[in-house]
Amino acid sequence: MLSENLINRLKRLPVVIKQFVSLIGIITIVILSFAILNNIFSDGDELVVKMKIEEERVANERKLNELISSLPSGILVSFDGTDHYKLSNDQYKAVCNATKLIPQRAIMGANFLNFEAHNIYTANGNLIEETFVKWNEDKNKCFAGFSVNGKNIGVNETITVNGEVLSFLSTGIDTRVYFIKNF
Repeated sequence: MLSENLINRLKRLPVVIKQFVSLIGIITIVILSFAILNNIFSDGDELVVKMKIEEERVANERKLNELISSLPSGILVSFDGTDHYKLSNDQYKAVCNATKLIPQRAIMGANFLNFEAHNIYTANGNLIEETFVKWNEDKNKCFAGFSVNGKNIGVNETITVNGEVLSFLSTGIDTRVYFIKNF
């Protein structure tokens, strides 16, 4: 009886009010649907953070590429006393951070001062396990190095050779470590 009374009252309401109540109902359903979907697919914040990190990385890469392309081709040094192009302290740090390559010439030069590393390097077919070029904030210098491993020739030893980067080689496209001082 009570429900019939309520239904009759609702039927007698003006059309405008019925439409308004229907609109509010549809809006509520849409908002609830989006809330449920947001809970299911809520990785949006992590994705935004990852995208910002990637944008910063790309912007830094562009700056470093502009710096590298502005440098003259040839040997770049961080000290006085040579005819080669002398890098400012800021350029030295930027070139260090941009450099990823250590050519065989620099590796062989560093190997001559580490007899064990030289033996493993030549015995394993010049196989290098890892190379690195890193800026040391404490010493305000660039350091580079590499690891050689003798596992493939029966020597269970890994030797890491590292030292200060005294010079880089600029090709106009990229920079490479030219000389590692490891003594």
